[in-house]
Amino acid sequence: MENKYEITYIIRPDIDDAAKTALVERFDKVLSDNGANVIDSKDWSKRRFAYEIGGFNEGTYHVVNLTADDSKAIDEFDRLSKFSDDILRQMTVKRDDK
Repeated sequence: MENKYEITYIIRPDIDDAAKTALVERFDKVLSDNGANVIDSKDWSKRRFAYEIGGFNEGTYHVVNLTADDSKAIDEFDRLSKFSDDILRQMTVKRDDK
């Protein structure tokens, strides 16, 4: 059975547009290469943080909605995003849309 997930990640604010586009494409590909079906992937907004994260006071929030049969794609996304200096934080939620 396919599960629905939503990944929200925060991209550092000082990244240029071309690098940000490449980053998003790379992480969307990580998901699809590992069996996920990316429904949409879009910037939500640039927001100011309540507290500093990695030396930054703001960042661009990016939201990805996807479906997957298992957690392989999510696990790989988690693993690789921890090594990316361009992603300040990320959170995955399993959606229970009825």
